[in-house]
This record gives sequence, structure tokens and C-alpha cells, in this order.
Amino acid sequence: METPSTPPSSVLADRLAAVRQNIDAAAHAAGRDPASVTLVAVSKFHPLSSVQEALAAGQRVFGENRVQEAASKFPALRATYPDLRLHLIGGLQTNKARDAVRIADVIESLDRPELAEALVKAADKEGRLPELLIEVNTGDEPQKFGVPREKADAFIRTCRQQFGAKLQGLMCIPPATQDPVPHFRLLRSMAQEHGLPVLSMGMSADYPQAIAEGATLVRVGTAIFGPRPPSP
Repeated sequence: METPSTPPSSVLADRLAAVRQNIDAAAHAAGRDPASVTLVAVSKFHPLSSVQEALAAGQRVFGENRVQEAASKFPALRATYPDLRLHLIGGLQTNKARDAVRIADVIESLDRPELAEALVKAADKEGRLPELLIEVNTGDEPQKFGVPREKADAFIRTCRQQFGAKLQGLMCIPPATQDPVPHFRLLRSMAQEHGLPVLSMGMSADYPQAIAEGATLVRVGTAIFGPRPPSP
């Protein structure tokens, strides 16, 4: 029996297929190889059964906000799906750094020096380092995580020079009430300036636009899983 927040298998698979088709179309329209864009299925707050249905439909890359929730869903699935990849995309507390390093393949929300230091130290202890993306608060919204855009250049240098962090790219969440395209272009410009190849930008409402502006990761939740259940 399906839970109310889990669409029937065919519905979820159809949604996933539609998103993939849209990604392919947006990439072709931008003169890009669709394989250059990775779909991160954002499963935060959705039940394990939804993740399992997405896996059965071929999805292998997932995004979660919270370390604890991710730890309750994904470790057991890796035995069956060894190619599964987990992205942590929510604000990360410094005291969760070691847990994050243990479980994540990519951490997209690096935004302050103390977190960079904690992640690098945790990586030394655990013998593994997830790919690291800096989250840039391109809209300078005080309620959001992310390094302010005017401090991003200095923070990138600090991560590299002071902590020896091996950065892969940048992530942003544009303000919901603004045109996202200028924010995508700003992030792309920053990434190019610093030689960072990964751009995580674009969500359910705007991922085709993000692909047109160079996104290599798009984070799509509602368009695949349906409306998010209330936060636990």
C-alpha cells in the first residue's frame, strides 16, 4: 500500500522520465551534450519507499538536506546499488562534519572557514574526502545559508590556501521572487574565474534555464517526487 506522499510507481517513473527528457532538450538547445548535466533527485523529507522507486527507475544520484535523514536512508541501499551517489545540499553544522564526510559523495553547502577546516580534518581521519562545492548566497538573503557573494572570492582562496581544500565547484539558490538567470550567470562567472568545473544550479522551476547557463548539476525534487511532506 502506498503512503500518501509516495506516488504510485508508474507516476514517479513517468515524472522522472519527463525531467530527463527536459534536461536532454535543454542541453541540446544550448548546444551541450546532455551527458554533461547530472540530475540530482532531491529526496529530502520523502520516505525511503520513494527513493527505492526512483532507484528502480534508474536514478542513482540523490540530494538530502540533513545528515541524520540521509544516514537513515542511504547506507543500506549502497549494498544493492553500489553506484549510488549522495549529495548533501543543506546547511551543514560544523559538529556534523565527520558524519557528513562518512556518508556523502558530494557536499554542496560549504560556506564558512570553520566548516572548511572541520571537513578537511574529518577527511584526514576518515581517509576519504567528498567533492566540495561552495554555496554562494548570490541574492545576499540574510535568511539563507551560503557565503555572501562579495566574500566568495576571498573564501575560495582561503579554502584552498589555508585549509588545502580541493574544491570542485559552486552552488547557488537564487531568490524565489527574482529572475534566476542573472544569478546563474554570476555563479558561472565566479566558477570560470577560479577554474571550478562544477556548477550546481537550477531546481524544479528553473532547471532548463540553469542548463542554458552552464549548470552541470541540477537539483530537482518536486517535479520528481511531488510536493514535499512537512518537515519532520
